[in-house]
Amino acid sequence: MHYYKTVISEVGPEVKDLLEGGVLILYADGAPPELAEVSVLHRVEQAHAEAPRAGAQLRIGEVNACVTAVGQTAWHKVHEMGHVVINFNGSSAAERPGEICAQPVDTAQLLACIRSGTVIELVDL
Repeated sequence: MHYYKTVISEVGPEVKDLLEGGVLILYADGAPPELAEVSVLHRVEQAHAEAPRAGAQLRIGEVNACVTAVGQTAWHKVHEMGHVVINFNGSSAAERPGEICAQPVDTAQLLACIRSGTVIELVDL
């Protein structure tokens, strides 16, 4: 099942620094400038009402990571404003209610995929 499919439209200048700390922030196109600086802006193509669970696959271009936790309000924020914080810390419990946790990934490989046109998907295999 496809939970979510979106396409990167723009990458904020501070995204690289956050990614080096294992954090990726997504915001739908039209985010305020101060949020756009730290975010990957995107256009949603498909969004399922049901939230993904631990074990779902997060795909960003060629990079895959297993989702390890989904915060209580994360999916609501994704639907309402296309916003989510993805923390590549492998935690089995989200520290903040609006975040999705995933397995750690190779930062350099992920950075290479974070560009306009890259597809981001959340799927159940």
